[in-house]
Amino acid sequence: MPVFGQKNTAVYKDGEFLSYRMSYSGFLRAGTATLEIFEEEYNGKKVFHSIGKGWTTGMIKWFFEVDDTYESYFDKNIVKPYLFKRKINEGGYKKHRITSFNYTSNTAYVQDFLNQKDTIISIKNIQDMLSSFYFLRNTDAKKLKEGDEIKLDMFLDSQVYPFKLKFIGKEVLRTRFGKLNTLVFRPIVQSGRVFKEEESVTIWISDDENKIPVKLKASLAVGSLRADLENYRGLLAPLEKVK
Repeated sequence: MPVFGQKNTAVYKDGEFLSYRMSYSGFLRAGTATLEIFEEEYNGKKVFHSIGKGWTTGMIKWFFEVDDTYESYFDKNIVKPYLFKRKINEGGYKKHRITSFNYTSNTAYVQDFLNQKDTIISIKNIQDMLSSFYFLRNTDAKKLKEGDEIKLDMFLDSQVYPFKLKFIGKEVLRTRFGKLNTLVFRPIVQSGRVFKEEESVTIWISDDENKIPVKLKASLAVGSLRADLENYRGLLAPLEKVK
């Protein structure tokens, strides 16, 4: 598994763009989610700047509107975050925070713009929500065995959360782009208000050089949520299809 501070194995590159169709309870289009990444400079360092967006569409938007934007600036050569931005509106539940990570003092400086409050938190070997995604894509899947868990500490909302991703196995998956070899994972989530059980979420990752998510299914406390890769461009390598 990848470790904090290791060299980035670069399964993604400048200009990668992923778009997902979100569906509720298997048939109702709920919205769209996108992820894109760019090479930039931040405080004199070469970084990847990732932007993740999600928004509701159609009937779902009538009674529960979502408009979320996440941004992460993380080291291009060593996968660790420098800056994380979160601005969300989920059915009127709003947050607007910017977190700066300082590895000299091992602290995270959190600016909460809605509550007009600043907080400093001690950190060590952490990832933010978006950098975690790219950090995990660098896992050497060839060494994984069924039941293995990948662990990291994720920083969110002024707290550090232990995160675990369990490897389930391999599967040939039918997609709109053809059949793909995939790696199947289950993140260990907190059961209760949102998810039915700790292993309510399943993710299919392309088993090729790109390691991109192609499908996600989640059993919610009410109904289910599904995300399917709808469009992509700028991948490191062509998406490998099963002939």
